[in-house]
Amino acid sequence: MKKIVVLTGAGISAESGLKTFRDSDGLWEGYNIEDVATPQAWARNPALVQDFYNERRKSVLEAKPNAAHFALAELEKQYEVTIITQNIDDLHERAGSANVLHLHGIITRSQSSISPNLTYPLDGWEIKMGDLCELGSQLRAHVVWFGEDVPMISKAAEICMRAELFILVGSSLAVYPAAGLVNYVRPEVPKYIVDPVIPEIQGRRVFTKIEKKASVGVSELVAELLNEH
Repeated sequence: MKKIVVLTGAGISAESGLKTFRDSDGLWEGYNIEDVATPQAWARNPALVQDFYNERRKSVLEAKPNAAHFALAELEKQYEVTIITQNIDDLHERAGSANVLHLHGIITRSQSSISPNLTYPLDGWEIKMGDLCELGSQLRAHVVWFGEDVPMISKAAEICMRAELFILVGSSLAVYPAAGLVNYVRPEVPKYIVDPVIPEIQGRRVFTKIEKKASVGVSELVAELLNEH
């Protein structure tokens, strides 16, 4: 089966009602990124950071996958599909995608605040101050903050190198190292980009541009790819 690699960003989840990570005013849900999404913020005010991610988790659990998520899951009927997502929600999984790599963690899990490899599933939407991991440290959201390593980036780069078709959906290519993954896709591999506002892509990478919102553009592209078989 042909290997398709899909890199998704905030634009695909926006249509499910989840705010994009960084709006035009530089804020995320009314907060400065530096106050809620860095190790320094956690050191300064862990309760604020915990509350912020509890609210985000609640929003994620209330949100539903949209047509773009479901279309990508449909691709698995005829292709070997790996989704690499910058998003911390679980909408790809809930739509039925079987092979999803989360670059920046997944908010529906908790992690130890002293060992990022120690993660746990969550039953509900809340992590309380005082909830501890097996090492005795406070649990926090399983998300990668600014200033932290992106542990899955090497694996994601390897996956991109093996792609036989590459699709970029809903990403402004503004957040590194994720934005650099397009450079690992071999030059001869067909590449598509779906976004209402197509970002500038550095280098001599040739993309077929589909300038539409994800729910429309991805659905059309998937239908086309399934019809090729």
